[in-house]
Amino acid sequence: MIAPKYAEVIVEVKSASVDRPFHYEVPALLADRVHVGTRVLVPFGPRRVEGYIVGFSETTDAPDKTKPLAEVLDDEPPLTPDLVKLAGWLSERYLCTKAAAVQALLPSGMRAKATTFLRIKTDPPDVYLPGSWESELLQELYQSPNKTKEQLVSEHTEWRPLIRAWVEKGFLEELHGVKHGIQAKTMAFLFTPLTSADLQTALDELSNRAKKQKELLSYLFDAGEALMMKDVFAVTGASSATLKPLLDKGYVVKEEREVNRDPYGIQHAEKSQPLPLTPTQENAYQTIKTAVDSGAPQTILLQGVTGSGKTEVYLQAIASCVEQDRQAIMLVPEIALTPQMVEQFKKRFGDEVAVLHSRLSTGEKYDEWRRIRHGEVNIVVGARSAIFAPFDSLGLMIIDEEHETSYKQDDHPKYLAREVAMYRARQHRATVVLGSATPALETRWWAHQGIVQRIEMPERVRGQKLPKVRVIDMRDELQSGNRSMFANALKQGIEERLERGEQVILFLNRRGFATFVLCRSCGYVARCRDCEIPLTYHKARGLESLRCHYCGFAERLPETCPDCKGDHVRHFGTGTQRVEEELGKVFPEAKVIRMDVDTTSGKDAHATLLSRFRKGEAQILLGTQMIAKGLDFPKVTLVGVISAETSLYLPDFRAAERTFQLLTQVAGRAGRHELPGEVIVQTYNPQHYAIQFAKHQEYEKFFDHEVRHRYTLNNPPFFELTAFTSVNEDEMKALHIARTLEDRLRRSLDGRDDVIILGTSPAPLARLQGKYRFNVVLKYKKFKGVSAPIREAYQSLQGEAQKLGGYLTIDVNAQMIL
Repeated sequence: MIAPKYAEVIVEVKSASVDRPFHYEVPALLADRVHVGTRVLVPFGPRRVEGYIVGFSETTDAPDKTKPLAEVLDDEPPLTPDLVKLAGWLSERYLCTKAAAVQALLPSGMRAKATTFLRIKTDPPDVYLPGSWESELLQELYQSPNKTKEQLVSEHTEWRPLIRAWVEKGFLEELHGVKHGIQAKTMAFLFTPLTSADLQTALDELSNRAKKQKELLSYLFDAGEALMMKDVFAVTGASSATLKPLLDKGYVVKEEREVNRDPYGIQHAEKSQPLPLTPTQENAYQTIKTAVDSGAPQTILLQGVTGSGKTEVYLQAIASCVEQDRQAIMLVPEIALTPQMVEQFKKRFGDEVAVLHSRLSTGEKYDEWRRIRHGEVNIVVGARSAIFAPFDSLGLMIIDEEHETSYKQDDHPKYLAREVAMYRARQHRATVVLGSATPALETRWWAHQGIVQRIEMPERVRGQKLPKVRVIDMRDELQSGNRSMFANALKQGIEERLERGEQVILFLNRRGFATFVLCRSCGYVARCRDCEIPLTYHKARGLESLRCHYCGFAERLPETCPDCKGDHVRHFGTGTQRVEEELGKVFPEAKVIRMDVDTTSGKDAHATLLSRFRKGEAQILLGTQMIAKGLDFPKVTLVGVISAETSLYLPDFRAAERTFQLLTQVAGRAGRHELPGEVIVQTYNPQHYAIQFAKHQEYEKFFDHEVRHRYTLNNPPFFELTAFTSVNEDEMKALHIARTLEDRLRRSLDGRDDVIILGTSPAPLARLQGKYRFNVVLKYKKFKGVSAPIREAYQSLQGEAQKLGGYLTIDVNAQMIL
């Protein structure tokens, strides 16, 4: 094979001005190590940067100016050829730079960094006073030769001109190198190469006083394999002093070996077996299996009510896929669900499962990713980014609770996992399963149009009835004199469950103690100084504070009003903290576990809290939307929704859909096993159609009602949305960029029936983190028909926005516009 002459490299510089492949000469020494997807270090201007090879060519426009590749950074290309193509598609679909698209595919911390080391070439001729910059720099260079130039300058900015002068005079030499990102973890292992005869001779030669050495040697011989040194020391009581003589004599060998950082560190000795399937489960399983067996790209909507046994269908479909030497990805929407799903998969498939989600440490993510890349596993379970798992023979991708907003990425590229899965299915001729009791309206519309196949699972797997749902009008409660946050029916329902030893889930999609703080004398509302939105009142361990949930700003609760100096400052509204406090007063004997962003910030907090609830250490689980779906607790027989309209009045055309989905999903946590379930929904707007349809679990009626409403407003699924947001600390500069963008879009797209341009307007979050925000929203029927003018307008104004001290963002197929 003739070695390629030039490599086409995407450089790790996230700027639209260099958003294209650059040609680099392939040196003969590196020719055998470069492939499509290889990570390299390349000269770029005065520095060296990381890049990825996306192709090869035999010619270039400027051969005399083409520089050679500097270094290959990995023995195996991090990206497969199909992932390189996926990065190109991400860039085109979501209008991000190619470098940003590539980075989205790789685990955080993997990135290498070009750096400079300083070496003393010759000592300066002068003798410097102790304590001078010159003497301190010389001492540092001698004592810490592995420190980079960047480290030295960051620690001692005053040395910068001195270093530059010494390099120019030839006293110092700059050596260019690479500081790698996260590395594989290694641990010391011990084993003995001795035979039985050799062992006896060795034991005889050792002094009778060397009892620990003899014990250590015998222990390793009996083990018959290499053991981790720290484990050997823990069991035998040996130490490095015990080990050294054995190493010196060759009786024991010490080796550094790679070890995986296990995200969960759990062993499942008890392997689970496939469960017998009900007729509806069997139909779903066979339909998915047939699709995978066909080897043609397909998308299936698995629409099953809560508790219908979708997870068992997933497990058996994945088993069938793996039996064909193909690979599978299982996505879950919330990190809180991951431990539960991982446990089920590990029990069924053992070490064939890798886990990927954002709460893993950088090292854990890297190790799990390498296991996938090296072909050591065939199944991945994880959150949104797991859809990029570097498999080379995908057969099945399952997105559970596919309607969830968490499947949309917030940062560039702002991808939607569902769309990525469908693209990868075309690449691998694989099957995508979108599972939900309450599918996204777009997904259900595709099924209605025959674009995707739909399978129904209308009954619960154990034959239980769906829980009875009662809607309580809180206005009636007020009129009857009940000013508590709990309706009488909910209070009574909790009391009955506590008496029977059953469990309760309470749902409120608002964290904190109270929604806002107001002065009843003058109307002052405490707002974030940077975001201009009301601060949320928090109360913890006797401390009262006001916090912004968007930027993190916090301040103490004022004792008097900052405006009128009055003392009538009060908090209003209800958050999970306040509900927890009230539960302690009304049900002092009950133990409560609260799950929200404030209580689950720790790495394993989700798993720990859910495990405690499963073990019965608490009778009430109180939380936000992270407890609303996917969880399965046999003893939960009552679900209470504190305020059904929390998400109903958001400035979002999907608000009714979100409310219906949340209520239906949280209701599905009750009565999933032998015990019957009940749901009590508290609301001040009981007649709203989203609440009424959720009460009766009538998805199809909700779909018919909502889809007609969407059609009249030209909203998804009939039109797609792309949202531009202009951001700047100067309000007029932010507005200028937004209006200029709108003008350019109108010049290129006005007059088309399939395009609607909504004029420049303040964003719903008009000021965030000290910056003003203006939106321009575009509606269109086909992205392909508008992608070129959108890209041109967006890219042409990015630079201008930056020059004005701000920036411009784009969200293609926006799911929420804030």
